[in-house]
Amino acid sequence: MAGVEERVSLQDLKKKMADFAKERDWDQFHSPRNLLLALVGEVGELSEIFQWKGEVPRGLPDWKGEEKEHLGEELSDVLLYLVRLSDVCGVDLGKAAMRKLEINAIKYPVQLCKGTSEKKLPINAGNNASGDGVTGSIYSNSSTSNSNGV
Repeated sequence: MAGVEERVSLQDLKKKMADFAKERDWDQFHSPRNLLLALVGEVGELSEIFQWKGEVPRGLPDWKGEEKEHLGEELSDVLLYLVRLSDVCGVDLGKAAMRKLEINAIKYPVQLCKGTSEKKLPINAGNNASGDGVTGSIYSNSSTSNSNGV
């Protein structure tokens, strides 16, 4: 139906990927290792799209339609391999992602991380009286990474 946005769940993708592989008798090739290597290859293809563009603004306003379409295809390849890998490994990707967000909320408290890309790492993680999984309020800057929350 044109103009109606279709919602797709991780469960939908998982089933479609499993059916797709089964119909082609590809389960025999879909070991965790093989799927991971295919995923890494697709991330490489996704990276190539941005390789020589420098920083680009959100929404990619200067990109042509075919460039955005190609980006969507490569993003989809990454997502589909990730969903397939999680299925083959028996990991509920949705639940794992929600749990990881909860962990990151503790690891990167708003009061210490808001407005900064510096990664804050707890020096002593454990159980404290507040039950937030972090002992004390001693944090140090990590100079090895600037990625946040993953």
